[in-house]
Amino acid sequence: MSSPTGPASGLPVRMPRPRQPGRHRRPEPLVAPEGAPALVLAVPGTPSSATRGLADEVISIARSELPGLDARIGHLDGDDDAEFPSLTTVLVRAAEERAARFEQARAAGLDVKEPEGPVAVVVPLLAGPDNALLRRIRQAVMDSKIAAELTDVLGPHPLLAEALHVRLSEAGLARADRARLFTVATAADGIILASVGGDEAVQAAGITGMLLAARLAVPVIAAALDEEGSIASVAEQLRSSGSQQLALAPYLIGPEIEASVLEEAAKEAGCSTAEPLGPYPAIGKLALAKYTTALGISPQQVQGAPVR
Repeated sequence: MSSPTGPASGLPVRMPRPRQPGRHRRPEPLVAPEGAPALVLAVPGTPSSATRGLADEVISIARSELPGLDARIGHLDGDDDAEFPSLTTVLVRAAEERAARFEQARAAGLDVKEPEGPVAVVVPLLAGPDNALLRRIRQAVMDSKIAAELTDVLGPHPLLAEALHVRLSEAGLARADRARLFTVATAADGIILASVGGDEAVQAAGITGMLLAARLAVPVIAAALDEEGSIASVAEQLRSSGSQQLALAPYLIGPEIEASVLEEAAKEAGCSTAEPLGPYPAIGKLALAKYTTALGISPQQVQGAPVR
């Protein structure tokens, strides 16, 4: 039997709630039990207050989806500073604090054992694969010398296509809803989906790009920000196929690159650019889905919804 504090396995359980009358009862919400592994968000890029704020919002979304979640932020380029701790430092602290909690419980006379499994689940804050960054994240996990599991990156996923659509519409580069009977004068008729991470990242971005193309009914082609000539080549390809008004859609959360790189890419392509994905709600939901999947839990269904 599961209790409100969770089973010995440390997996999320459903809190008992009074039954609601009628056929359409609300589903009982999942809660994280005490002792469950920490979700550690691995944040790339130069630490800053803006980056920290973005990561805080992503974590806040994950916590709202799973109350009681122990969620933390580790900066790939951080240090032992309290404001921007490194990923290795955060993992070590998570292990120390977990061991201390169980030691206190035993000192109080409680017969408790630390649950088996990882102390933390590390989720890279990356929309697509970037082997160079992933190698560094993996090394930081190894340097911590604790039992931690590293998940895949967040994409490709339909929710990321939704997020890209929203960012383009916010910039006036796409209609917010194709069903509405009005047009946006500045709407693009060709999208360059800008990724980082080389050929593998471009291929992965292309999957989300197909979903975005279906939403916008315009061609979408992925290109690499970190490969010389890639952006210009895709821009030329789109124009030669008939697109005249292009837009750059960053397939990025934000911290992966400097803002100036996007500005230069937009100039190279001769087009406007949308904002990176940032702390769009889907990012927090996908991070949580990676966490629950790593623990062998069937996550709550994550589906995209039409942009309104």
